[in-house]
Amino acid sequence: MEIPGQKEQFNKYAFACALVASMISIIFGYDTGVMSGAMIFIKEEFGISDTRQEVLAGILNLCALVGSLAAGRTCDYFGRRYTISLASLLFMTGSILMGYGPNYAILMLGRCVAGIGVGFALLIAPVYSTEISSAKSRGFLASLPELGIGIGILLGYVANYFLGKLTLKVGWRLMLGIAAVPSLVLALGVLIMPESPRWLVMQGHLGKAKKVLLQVSNTEQEAELRFKDIKIAAGITEENCPEETVKIPEKNHGEGIWKELLVRPSSSVRRMLIAAVGVHFFQHATGIEAVMLYSPRIFKKAGVTTKDKLLLTTIGVGVTKILFTTIATFFLDRVGRRRLLLSSTGGMVCSLAVLGFSLTMVHVSQEKLLWALSLSIVATYSFVASFNMGLGPVTWVYSSEIFPLKLRAQGVSIGVAVNRVMNAAIAMSFISIYKTLTIGGAFFMFAAISLLAFLFFYFFLPETKGKALEEMEMVFCKNYSRNVAAQTDLRQNV
Repeated sequence: MEIPGQKEQFNKYAFACALVASMISIIFGYDTGVMSGAMIFIKEEFGISDTRQEVLAGILNLCALVGSLAAGRTCDYFGRRYTISLASLLFMTGSILMGYGPNYAILMLGRCVAGIGVGFALLIAPVYSTEISSAKSRGFLASLPELGIGIGILLGYVANYFLGKLTLKVGWRLMLGIAAVPSLVLALGVLIMPESPRWLVMQGHLGKAKKVLLQVSNTEQEAELRFKDIKIAAGITEENCPEETVKIPEKNHGEGIWKELLVRPSSSVRRMLIAAVGVHFFQHATGIEAVMLYSPRIFKKAGVTTKDKLLLTTIGVGVTKILFTTIATFFLDRVGRRRLLLSSTGGMVCSLAVLGFSLTMVHVSQEKLLWALSLSIVATYSFVASFNMGLGPVTWVYSSEIFPLKLRAQGVSIGVAVNRVMNAAIAMSFISIYKTLTIGGAFFMFAAISLLAFLFFYFFLPETKGKALEEMEMVFCKNYSRNVAAQTDLRQNV
C-alpha cells in the first residue's frame, strides 16, 4: 500500500548520503583495477616470481578479513559515520606506503594497511546505505557501493593505460599512491553526513534519530512509521516515548550478540546466517576476482600480445561492469533480488563454459585462432555482464538487509569475512590453478561452481524485495511461504 502523498521512489537526501558512503567503494575498486596493471610494472622493476605476485595481490583481502571482523563491533560502538571515516584514513595510509614502495616489503605493508581499511569499507558502506533507506528504495541505494566498486575498477584500468606510459619507477607508484587524495577528502567529508537513524535508536538517541528520519523520508507519516518499527526492534516498547534519550536494554550493546548469532541462534537467524555466508562465498568462488585482477593475463593467453592492447581490452571489462551494475541497480527494487540472482548465475554458467572452451582451443592449437581469441573476449565480457546484473550487487544488498537490527553489524561482518577469504583464495591461487588445470580448465571449474551457486540460491534464498528491515525475521521463518502474499500494511513501504 502506498503512503498517501508519497510520489518519489527514493528520498533525494537519502540518495545523496548513500552516494557519499559509496565513494569508499570507488577507492577500493580503484585499487583492484589499478593493481591488475601495476603488477606488470612491479614484476618488471623488482623481478618478483609468480608466487610473490599472487601473495601481493591476495594479501590485501586477507587483511580485509581482519578489518571486516573488527568493523562489526567498531561501527556498533562508534557509529556508522565515523567507521567510514576510519576506513578512509586506513586506506589513505596504505596508499601512501604503496606509492612510496622502495621495496617489496614496504609494498606488502601498504597492502596490509589498505586491506584493513577495505574490510571496514566493505561492511560499513552497504550497512549505512541500507539503514537510511526505505524498503521501496533499499535495493537501489544499497547497491550503490557495488556500482562504486565498478567505477573505481574502470578508473584503475584507465590509470594503468595512461600512467603506464611514464617511467617505470614513477608510473606504478603514482598509480597506487594517488588513491590517498580521495581517501583524505572522504574521511573529512563524511563528517557532514547524518548518522544512521537505526544506530542512533540503538544508542537511545531517539530525538536525533527522529530528525534524521524526517530528512531521509518522503513524508512525515513515513518517518513516523519507520521510527515506530525501529524502536520496537531496539526493544523500546513504549508507544509514545517523549524522552529525547532513553536507556536501551543491555543485550543490544553487544555483550552476547555473538552468542545469539553463532552459539544459540533462533531458526530464522540460522537461516539468515546460512544465506549471508553462502551468497558471499559464491560471489568470489565463481571466479570474478580471477577475471578482474588477472584479465591482462587471460587476454594474453587468448592471443592479445602488446601491453597497450592488453590494457585497452581490460578497460572494456571495467566499462562492462559499470554498465550492467547500473542497469541492475534499477531492477533490484522492481524485479527482486531472487530473480536477478538466478538469471545472473545462469548467465555466468554459460559464459564461463564458453570461455573455458575458447581458451582450451587456444591452448591446444599450434597456430593463432582469431575466432577463439574473439570468442574469449566476448565470453569474458558476457561473464562480467552476467555477474554484475545480479550476483555482484545483490550480495551486498541481501546480506546487509536480512539481519535483525542488533545483529546486523556482526552478521554482515561474518559475511564480509567469508567474502574476503574467498577473494584472497582466488587472487592468491589463480595462477597456480591455471598452471595445474590449464587456463581453460580453470574456467570450466568456475562454471561448475556457478552451477552449485544457482542451486544454493534457488533453495536457500527467499525474496526480500519490498520488506521492511524489521520484517526480515518473518521472511526467514520456517513456515514462511514465498507464494503467499504477506499482509500489506503501511509498514511495507518503510
